[in-house]
Amino acid sequence: MPEGPEIRQAADEIAKALVDRPVTEIFFAFDRLKSFEDILTGEKVTAVKTRGKAMVICFTIPLYIYSHNQLYGRWYVRNLQSYPTTNRQLRLAIHNSKKSALLYSASDIQVLDEHELATHPFLSRVELDVLDQAVTVEQIVDRFLDKRFHRRQLTSLLLDQHFLGGLGNYLRSEILFVAKVHPSLRPLDCDTGQIHALAQAVLSVTHQSYLTKGITNDLQIVAQLKEQKYKRSDYRHYVFGREGKPCFLCGTAIVKEIYAGRRLYFCPRCQAL
Repeated sequence: MPEGPEIRQAADEIAKALVDRPVTEIFFAFDRLKSFEDILTGEKVTAVKTRGKAMVICFTIPLYIYSHNQLYGRWYVRNLQSYPTTNRQLRLAIHNSKKSALLYSASDIQVLDEHELATHPFLSRVELDVLDQAVTVEQIVDRFLDKRFHRRQLTSLLLDQHFLGGLGNYLRSEILFVAKVHPSLRPLDCDTGQIHALAQAVLSVTHQSYLTKGITNDLQIVAQLKEQKYKRSDYRHYVFGREGKPCFLCGTAIVKEIYAGRRLYFCPRCQAL
């Protein structure tokens, strides 16, 4: 599933292609949305925003296309009417005079008015988006200490979009590693230093992933491994997907376990209890 950084990267690309240009044609795959094709044709896209793992495309009239990629959705931005070779099913296409933004495989697509946007069950649930430039370390510390969350295991908490929007499975492993916190702990079990380390890692790891298109490892380590001709999959992450391989910091074999039904990776030495 794409996580917050990937959705924000897609939004940036879509915005570059669509914003301030009139829509010349729009296609919805779902019958319930067909009536909006004529309504939105001719309107300009004014902004492309993200909220957690969701995207909202804004128009000059007060209507908004909401989409959530879920597990399999994928956006493509192509030259006008140029379609990728893929077995995926086209769900949404937005065309202007030069570009086409194409969403494949996603099923969670809606057209919302202003009231529906403000009360949307997913969007309204995301109280704090970690890619929002205004979010601070102190705000995230407060979330970890909030009585609604502080007794929950970190492994499930870091996947909860109500807790922090935009995090997901690979970010969960990487944040815990950077903070040097064992995955079995709860915020309640952590001392003040660990809580602040977690809050700082939430922001630093997520923002680095956004800026580097998914790289969460130390960038000096990455540069060294690139020079040695390692593949991207070998240097992209500190721990995620690296079961049995040596930790970049201490050399201990990375462990894989299942937490909250999802695979998680950690270093038993760097993240010792």
